[in-house]
Amino acid sequence: MRRTGSALAWPALGKSLGVAAILVFALFPAYWMFSSAVDVDAAHRGATLIPTDLTLDHFVRVLDVGGFGQFMRNSAIVAVGTVLISAAVALLAAVAVARFAFTFRKAVLVLILIVQMVPLEALVIPLFLQAKNLQMLNSLLGLVIVYLAFSLPFAVWMLRGFVAAVPKEVEEAAYMDGASWGRMFWAVLLPLVAPGVVATSVFSFITAWNEFIFALTFLQDADKYTVAVGLQRFFGQNTADWGAVMAASSLITVPVVIFFVVVQRRLASGLTAGAVKG
Repeated sequence: MRRTGSALAWPALGKSLGVAAILVFALFPAYWMFSSAVDVDAAHRGATLIPTDLTLDHFVRVLDVGGFGQFMRNSAIVAVGTVLISAAVALLAAVAVARFAFTFRKAVLVLILIVQMVPLEALVIPLFLQAKNLQMLNSLLGLVIVYLAFSLPFAVWMLRGFVAAVPKEVEEAAYMDGASWGRMFWAVLLPLVAPGVVATSVFSFITAWNEFIFALTFLQDADKYTVAVGLQRFFGQNTADWGAVMAASSLITVPVVIFFVVVQRRLASGLTAGAVKG
């Protein structure tokens, strides 16, 4: 029995309304943040959806008086350093556990999983004492090393699936053509696992950019604060400068959006291609 046009339209309408509802639910907080950042009276805005008057004074105050430009530079250094080092080390480790047979190989994989199960809060004091002994407190390099400890287990586990998905025959063909291991790695293996590197880099970037507890604990000088720690400058004991808070939050969001736009072509395939049995 053929379905009428109206019968086919109702499911499509329901899907459209569902997608619209999800978009509103997901995007409304971002709209409220950006609109409050340019609202003249953000502190007393109430439930008004549209700002009464627009201004950029909150952004100027955040960058000039609040010193948020320095915080963003610090976060950029930490995030980019974490992404680059994590990607390089994780890829080499993934190749090792996926391609080579060695003693305690399975134990290494189990330990990687166990590390991911440990709550970050439980590691604050041990890592603080270790950083103090190594004289790496109040240092952006020390913070990068701490974030590597969080991002590397996930990155190694993810990239292991990508490396295992590459047929060994591809590598053997490169060897037969006279390629060295280094050339095979850069010209053959790396392009094939690039989506996985992108997917793990997104995780590493977000971890390093948004993390607060360790940055607050390890950094003492204000000129070394990251954006997550610097944001608390606009909160008082009993009040908050909501215009500055929303402007600073908008500035924090922009680099993340730019990063996603740059890597989004490879991100979708990267999140699924590594889900193979290795």
